[in-house]
Amino acid sequence: MGPDRVAIYVDADACPVKDEVYRVAARYGLHVFVVANSVLNVPREPWIERVIVGDRLDEADDWIAERVDRSAIVVTADVPLASRCVKAGATVLSPAGKPFSDASIGMALATRNLMQDLREAGMVTGGPKPFSAKDRSAFLGALDQAVRRVKRNLDSPKPAPPPR
Repeated sequence: MGPDRVAIYVDADACPVKDEVYRVAARYGLHVFVVANSVLNVPREPWIERVIVGDRLDEADDWIAERVDRSAIVVTADVPLASRCVKAGATVLSPAGKPFSDASIGMALATRNLMQDLREAGMVTGGPKPFSAKDRSAFLGALDQAVRRVKRNLDSPKPAPPPR
């Protein structure tokens, strides 16, 4: 995708909101990349591109992170991938609609690492709470808002470089 064309990248293997992404993308005429390690069924639309990567650890993450910029919206629950994409200038949302940002990514990484350490020590046995209709609704609103914000930012004039 060109730097001035909004696209949505979905870290798809365990994403519960792919149908919501398709609905919002159809409304705005956006291209969607559905990136996974295995074959997933996606609607047969010219604007939905299924990308199957190898099964190497983090291969889907690498594919996404290497292609995003300020024109991209990334949907992922993977905090390290979210961090890489935020650093590249992309807008990043969790499937529950929670935005990742420069301000929040450090805490999200620290929490993820702490929980991983606790699980490895056998102290945490429960997983994440079940995905709810409220999460789905929050995601839809957050994605719609993110699309409008990214489009507005791309349409606004670029700031002039500072004088030398």
